[in-house]
Amino acid sequence: MKTEQQLICIKCPLGCQITVTIDDEGEQVTGAQCKNGEIYALQEVKQPERVVISVLPCEQSIIPTVSVKTSEPIPKEHIFSVMKRLSKVRVTAPISVGDIIIHNILGLSVDIVATRNAPRI
Repeated sequence: MKTEQQLICIKCPLGCQITVTIDDEGEQVTGAQCKNGEIYALQEVKQPERVVISVLPCEQSIIPTVSVKTSEPIPKEHIFSVMKRLSKVRVTAPISVGDIIIHNILGLSVDIVATRNAPRI
């Protein structure tokens, strides 16, 4: 069975139009002008990943929310589960950039880390 998927590469400003073809003989990537594009296209077709970015309510701080993100990209199919888990989290100041808010979220071997300082009142 042959499958073909077209996408635009986001690894550099060139924005190559890439076609990934997978069949019984293997995988073929065309249109990429660099190796990074080939790697990106294959991963995007086979196992897409994303960094999740959100904000959490912050108590006892001069700012109402703290921005957070995953320490590494996670498989795309887990995004909604991670967001559901984050919707139940509140943090308390002080928070510093890089603080781990949740270690190993959902057993994905990825942490949720603060990306903004939140000083205590």
